Amino acid sequence: MSAVHPAARTDVTRFACVLCPDWPVVSWGVPGSEPAAVFVANRVVACSPAARAEGVAIGQRRRDAQGRCPDLAVLDQDLDREARLFEPVAAALIDITSRVEISGPGLLGFPTRGPSKFFGGDQAMADLVVETLEPVLQGRGELFIGIADGVFAARLSAATAAQIGELDNGSEPIIIEPGESAAFLSGFGVDTLEMPELADVLVRLGLRTLGQFAELTPDDVIGRFGAEGRVAHRLAQGIDHYPPSLRKPAVDMAVTWWFDPPTERIDTCAFAAKALADELNRSLNDNGLACIRVAIEAETENGDEFSRLWRHEGTLSAAALAERARWQMDGWLHQARMGHTSAGRSPDAGVGSAIARLSLIPDEVVPATGRQLGFWGGRAERADDVSRAVARLQGILGAESVRVPEWRGGRGPAEQITLIPAAAVDLGEPREGTDPSHIAQPWPGQIPPPAPAEIGSDHGEVDLVAESGESIVVTARGELIGTPNWLVVGDTEIAIDRWAGPWPADERWWDPASHRRRARMQIVLADQTAHVVVTEQQRWTIEATY
Repeated sequence: MSAVHPAARTDVTRFACVLCPDWPVVSWGVPGSEPAAVFVANRVVACSPAARAEGVAIGQRRRDAQGRCPDLAVLDQDLDREARLFEPVAAALIDITSRVEISGPGLLGFPTRGPSKFFGGDQAMADLVVETLEPVLQGRGELFIGIADGVFAARLSAATAAQIGELDNGSEPIIIEPGESAAFLSGFGVDTLEMPELADVLVRLGLRTLGQFAELTPDDVIGRFGAEGRVAHRLAQGIDHYPPSLRKPAVDMAVTWWFDPPTERIDTCAFAAKALADELNRSLNDNGLACIRVAIEAETENGDEFSRLWRHEGTLSAAALAERARWQMDGWLHQARMGHTSAGRSPDAGVGSAIARLSLIPDEVVPATGRQLGFWGGRAERADDVSRAVARLQGILGAESVRVPEWRGGRGPAEQITLIPAAAVDLGEPREGTDPSHIAQPWPGQIPPPAPAEIGSDHGEVDLVAESGESIVVTARGELIGTPNWLVVGDTEIAIDRWAGPWPADERWWDPASHRRRARMQIVLADQTAHVVVTEQQRWTIEATY
């Protein structure tokens, strides 16, 4: 049995989570009958029902997914698009509850006490949510609902419903009866806490499940694991992060920006959101608090008001606050352009007028746990300077104009790194995509390190020739015919001092439309400049320069 004291049950909020795991695909407008998948770092993060029917699954490598489904449409993740188009989903629930909380594109929730009582119970309310949202999705994705005591248990119940749905081609809402969340959670692994370092210690101590962890007394947990351990222990017991008395800020910390003149431009709103997020974050830090739920409010020049709650299971940094405010404003403005009705407290009001006010209001706060300082103390000032510079550029050029590199994997130098919008990441926090070691899969035919310094060339087509003057050819088996002696660029012949390769790559051989057979070589010229050259259909080009 879990060591949960009866008094602790007053800390629990009955909560419903609505999960659409296919949302990254749905946001692209792909019909559910067409096989499609969204990839991040060449791994499937979402797929359509038709793709699942062909054997595509989340976590698969791109090559494996395309092997199972040759007609698979390959899509890139676009968080801005996903968030912008998710607003109508949240707005559709206005007749059921006014307390919709968005955790991220494809995941929202709300307290169930009022709606459940009004509509005749959890099951009836869940059925109404599905009935309300299915027309919005238009058959392009599936919905899964979990209801339990506490946000954590509700999210896991929704995720469990999604797992069952993948196996059974559909799933009923999973409803955990009041007081049974701890029992429901007991069989889950401690990795579901999403606290990797703590989970690693717990596993090494033999505490592999939430149920085993929950059996410890609070005093033992605090003495061994500190404040973070106590939060995790409460979650394992089916209780919310902190008691309700600690969640409301004692002072008014709302921050507001008035637009003069009112605006309909998302880049202007994004600039204001960044400034407000920085101001709010400083106020929270000064009071030793961190925000886990923020209310984003907007007012039009006609006096119409809109509001939406955004939740984060960790804490919302300044960059995360700015990102969610920009997503929300983009969603409202997109609705205005598309002629939708209001998503806020005035559902019948028009949304065609410009935005006059933007406010960020911390709706739920927790004690700040602090963050690791640098060796010389203080915060990472360089990261702050970069964030401010990026925000200024986004305000001038647009939110999508500033991009940062991220490792994606590939054989050619140009394929191994991609540029993603800076607005989609937290520049102040470590990112997996900046570490090439996170690309786990091998890439046969990839040129060895070091990586070239410059991608592309202005020379266009070139030629590699032997001493006899004949062009160098790489056979279908990857064998080199001839010895490269000269690089011919236009009318100029440059002697080749050293060379290595070739590295052949026969890619997407199963798809005639995108099949490519190439081979790469490294060459060092007499002037000691080094290049990567690639041949395709017996034509040579300079792909990169060292």
